[in-house]
Amino acid sequence: MIKKILGATLVLLAMQSGSAAPLFNGRNFDGWELKTTPATTVDQVFSVLPQGVIASTGQPGGFLATTRSYANYTLHVEWRWNGKPGNGGVLLHISDGPMDRVWPLSLQVQTKHGSAGDLLPMAGAAFAEPLTSAPGAEPRIKGKMAADSELAVGQWNVADIVARDDVVELSINGVVQNRVTGVKPAAGRIGFQLEGAPYELRNVILMALP
Repeated sequence: MIKKILGATLVLLAMQSGSAAPLFNGRNFDGWELKTTPATTVDQVFSVLPQGVIASTGQPGGFLATTRSYANYTLHVEWRWNGKPGNGGVLLHISDGPMDRVWPLSLQVQTKHGSAGDLLPMAGAAFAEPLTSAPGAEPRIKGKMAADSELAVGQWNVADIVARDDVVELSINGVVQNRVTGVKPAAGRIGFQLEGAPYELRNVILMALP
């Protein structure tokens, strides 16, 4: 049985404490911004399927991000590989600042096949806990804390993320996989990476923490 982290989201711009809302409206990509290299349009990369499923081609490289910023929230994300599994990630606290190739200043929740649950500080982001990757290696990684909890290809995986002040906690399919403190930046936009492999999303829901 999958145990879901309960909580809620304070959206910096709109939501009230205790409220919950899907990040995708189920019709189009209003409220989202696509950044890719080379540049393309969101309709060439993402599409809305029946029952609110969002399908991505996974390319060209880049990310889709909310236009709003968020702090103190839980984020529920369900994803699956609809073909050969590959690389991907959920970006938290996307902020203005340096870029690492096509990746923005942010904290990446890794959904790469076989590595789901790793955390990566991107383009100058930071947290207090030590990395598990070799000194000087890129990308910088804090590996997941438990055995691999990703489901078989084609099944829906669940990521539950709690971001409160400067602490981020992460569970994959009900298994606590990571926790970091002193996270910088501690707020920002939310996004999804494009790293070459097609994938699908559903039930992407923010809930406001009181």
